[in-house]
Amino acid sequence: MKQLVIVFSMIFMMNSMQAQYKPLYSKKIPNFIEAADEESTATTGGIMRISKVSVPGYAFFSAGEGSEPRPCVIICPGGGYGILAAQHEGTDVAAFFNSIGVHAMVLKYRIPSVKNQVDKSIAPLQDAQQAIYLARVNAKKWGIDPAKIGIMGFSAGGHLASSLGVHYKDPKLDLKRKVSIRPDFQVLIYPVISFKNSPHVGSRNNLLSPDTTAEKINYYSNELQVDAQTPPAFLVHAKDDKAVPIANSEMYVQALKKYNIPAELVVYEAGGHGFGMNNKTSPVKWTDALKNWMIQQQIVK
Repeated sequence: MKQLVIVFSMIFMMNSMQAQYKPLYSKKIPNFIEAADEESTATTGGIMRISKVSVPGYAFFSAGEGSEPRPCVIICPGGGYGILAAQHEGTDVAAFFNSIGVHAMVLKYRIPSVKNQVDKSIAPLQDAQQAIYLARVNAKKWGIDPAKIGIMGFSAGGHLASSLGVHYKDPKLDLKRKVSIRPDFQVLIYPVISFKNSPHVGSRNNLLSPDTTAEKINYYSNELQVDAQTPPAFLVHAKDDKAVPIANSEMYVQALKKYNIPAELVVYEAGGHGFGMNNKTSPVKWTDALKNWMIQQQIVK
């Protein structure tokens, strides 16, 4: 009987974390070109990938109701701005946040495409700005503390998350209400940070183009855009990451500390890239360190 209960509980948890994406924009999608919707989902090597996202969406995972509003984290899966690893860097992570009493929103942001966007370089950032706008506008309805909304990203999703962290003062949307789109904190897991120093060339080319300008490279080299108002950050990286060198995280931490902004970097000796929440080379769980950091930052109790 006990085994049966466990099986049913696991089935319930799996079903409860299935992403039911809602439209990110209630009306017209900004910066949008009408074209065939070619979005597809496939699982290879145990990793679920969403490709060719042209119509953005979000899935909100509630941590439950309570007497007080809860923090919320907007999660941007990675994938080099070419696909979205929306399970192990998305819905699985949402389940973790729910387990510690934090709401989560998985963002299905647009994959940059000249077929689907007038300016592909701003499409993902528009979607991240819209996501935090939605979270704040619906804070009361969704039980969110509007002063504790964070942005999180893995790999290229980390680039998107940090781009919101440094470019929230430069809205790419015509927002109807005067609501801050500044995240209160950042969580960046093996993130692409720079398009200039130790860049992930694939992410840079997908978001911009191989013949992009120096101005755009600087704009999206987020270590160069930090100022005194940039939100606190928690980062994770492995020393042997050959896809996105650890220098990306190190540069960002250095830039934050220059302005005395709280920043913590968890460094793994090994693990490579793309390990999600489970770095099999180490018994140390970065999620435990993240929870402690969120307590220290008074985000969670």
